[in-house]
Amino acid sequence: MVKSSGNNKKIQRNYFLIALIFGAVIIAIVVQAIKVSFIEGDFWRELGNKTIQSGIPIQATRGNIYSSNKELMATSEFRYRLYLDFWAEGVKEDTLRKYIKPLSVELNKMFPGKSAAAFEAHIMKGWRLRSPRNREYRLDIGEVNYLQMKAIRKMPYFRKGQNKSGLYARSLVKRTKPYGSLASRTIGDIYGEFDKGGKNGLELAYDSLLAGRPGVGTRQRIQGRSIQVTDISPVPGCDIISTIDINMQDITEKALLEKLKELDAESGTAVLMEVKTGEIKAITNMGRIREGVWGETKNYAVSDLSEPGSTFKVASMMVALDDGLVRPSDPVDVNNGVFEYAGSTLRDHNANRGGYGMINAAKSIWFSSNIGVAKLILKSYGDNPGKYVDGLYRLGFNQDLHLDIPGYGIARIRHPEISPNTWYKTTLPWMSFGYETQIPPIYTLTFFNAIANNGTMVKPIFVKEIKEDDRVKEKKEKVVLKEHICSDLALQHIREMLDSVVNHPKGTGKPARSDLVRISGKTGTAQLSQGAAGYKAGGLSHQVSFCGYFPSNDPQYSCIVVIRKPRNGNASGGYMSGRVFKRIAEEVFVRSIATSHLLTAYNDTVISKTPRVKSGLSENSEYALKKLDVKYTDNRKDKWMSALSTDDRVLLSDRQMPDNLVPNVVGMGAKDAVYALECAGLRASLTGQGTVVAQSVAARSRIERGRTVLIQLK
Repeated sequence: MVKSSGNNKKIQRNYFLIALIFGAVIIAIVVQAIKVSFIEGDFWRELGNKTIQSGIPIQATRGNIYSSNKELMATSEFRYRLYLDFWAEGVKEDTLRKYIKPLSVELNKMFPGKSAAAFEAHIMKGWRLRSPRNREYRLDIGEVNYLQMKAIRKMPYFRKGQNKSGLYARSLVKRTKPYGSLASRTIGDIYGEFDKGGKNGLELAYDSLLAGRPGVGTRQRIQGRSIQVTDISPVPGCDIISTIDINMQDITEKALLEKLKELDAESGTAVLMEVKTGEIKAITNMGRIREGVWGETKNYAVSDLSEPGSTFKVASMMVALDDGLVRPSDPVDVNNGVFEYAGSTLRDHNANRGGYGMINAAKSIWFSSNIGVAKLILKSYGDNPGKYVDGLYRLGFNQDLHLDIPGYGIARIRHPEISPNTWYKTTLPWMSFGYETQIPPIYTLTFFNAIANNGTMVKPIFVKEIKEDDRVKEKKEKVVLKEHICSDLALQHIREMLDSVVNHPKGTGKPARSDLVRISGKTGTAQLSQGAAGYKAGGLSHQVSFCGYFPSNDPQYSCIVVIRKPRNGNASGGYMSGRVFKRIAEEVFVRSIATSHLLTAYNDTVISKTPRVKSGLSENSEYALKKLDVKYTDNRKDKWMSALSTDDRVLLSDRQMPDNLVPNVVGMGAKDAVYALECAGLRASLTGQGTVVAQSVAARSRIERGRTVLIQLK
């Protein structure tokens, strides 16, 4: 019993000792906590604020702009700047010196503009300049894409990883246009090199939708590195589906640019519009950047306020016909092509050949007679010019079209009762054939499109849909500006006149005549005012145009072509702009209107009968194979397919596209690849042309919605 009592006392002493130690520790902790919180609190809070930053904005991914056929026209592409941190824990000088030469050789192979020796000197300079305060030595290779960065990380020394090589990257977002100059001014630009908001075009008009909503993050600096945590995720911007058709845009730009080079003109504009809907299918605005080089510099089509010239005679004739003051058969004597009125001289383009003599009202349009139209308008409205201008307003020339393109102009047509101090005796006749007015080309096109559309004027539109997270947020509908711009009889007479301008043997639009598709339209040749010097003759001061529609009997498209200040050749709306119009009309007709008339493909003993077919959506490929009479075996059960061409047939099989995993788009065309990625909730950024050969995010990996996948095409 005595021994047991001794043991109990010993145990009690041990428990007391342990409790004493724990108590001391707790007291120490409490004392330290009080010290940190109250005595040293300000110091530690200040230090914490230096290492932690809250409320950091996280930029949202800017939405894409697509063509009407879903081709990317503007997108945000991730680019990377690479840095070396020579104070990283695992970086050793002997290891760097061991690998510096083979590393420099590999960098030279990828970036041949800089020699291997120069790369070696650059990297070793960074090693010598290293310091704890400067851990960001930029690798002198500019900005690289994801695939380039991935290849660099596999180079000698860099493949050891960030801790042992010091190589790390900072991502940037750059706005790119995969189709370069095509409709570039209409698509628009953003401010600065990176994504900082719309500057012009659709980028500005829809900036708030494209920009999305930024997120919020917290940034903390640990061991010389910044780590950022997302508190509120950013919301990606909406996608804009434009009305632009890439194929038609390409046709239009090439046709105009070749003519500008031939004429050595200062600038040119061409716009193609779908008659029924008002959708702008192609728009190009080319200006001379320097001698021999033209590019998209200004959106002349919507902003240029200039005198339209003879295309405006159609509006004057329509007003007089609609008011019942002129009939197509009414005679008008243009004499020898020279007409003196109120101290001014009016001339026809053939005055040096004796003029047209006695013609009728219809022929004044066919032959584009300034005198003919002026005399008819003077006779009809000389005592009441306000009625004539009211008629022009009735046609819609004074209204705001409310276009999607910021900075668009509004037509300026004076009214004698509103502006009596600037209305002179010569104003009415000169206005009748397209002077003393300022009208953007888009207004003239809208008017001619109404003629083609049985008198219904529709608003030109540049956007079809707005999509949010691949769902249609807003669908743009056709906007009717005027149900009827004139009576049916007046419209019939005008359409007959426009047909004769092109197809009559003496019509001024004869150069636009086509054996493939019937064209109707009107030429325009205007002298440009030279400021205080007034109007001067000579090629450098002319603007030539052609506006019309095709096919004449069932108009599908309207188009205007304007060329300014040609240096070569005699200024002529027919021979210059009319020829461009003809080429556009014929190529668009063949590619889009006449698609049911397939060309016969003849057998070739050299070229294989089985073409190479891209993987992707099967519907279009199967349709093409049937139409081309190519033998194929279809083992598919799904809409996505892989294709294999053999000597005698094409084999189609299912392409596995598992849900909730990144799809494999290698082997697809650009259109199908973008569609597949976006269906999976991803964003696509393209480089190159042709077939997809690589993708930045591995196929069958887990999907992170909204992530951008860079796809490379060759």
